[in-house]
Order: sequence, then C-alpha cells, then structure tokens
Amino acid sequence: MTAHDETWIEDDEGQADIVEWYEARPVTVSTAAATGSLVGAFALGALVAVGALVVMGRLDLD
Repeated sequence: MTAHDETWIEDDEGQADIVEWYEARPVTVSTAAATGSLVGAFALGALVAVGALVVMGRLDLD
C-alpha cells in the first residue's frame, strides 16, 4: 500500500493528528473465475425464473 495523501485533523482541544489515506489495490480476478461466476449467475436466474413460473401455474411440468 502506498501513501496517497497526508491530512491534518484537529480536534476540539487544538491537538492535531496526522491521518494517512491509502489507495485501495485494484481487484483482479482470473478469466476462469469471472466466466464461472457469470455462468453460475445465469443458471441461478434461469432456475429461479422456472421456479416462479411453476409456482404461478404458468408452466406445467407434467
């Protein structure tokens, strides 16, 4: 982590503290993990949609 900025913050008694703000590291995800999460999200959405249609009686699985 690298120091991004230093800021002086004074409290009510006139005391000052140094506060260092840090930049967050970028999130890196492998291609396989990103693809897997997208496929999983699509499959879960399709399953929920089919379940909702069955509950509403619009899809007959007989």
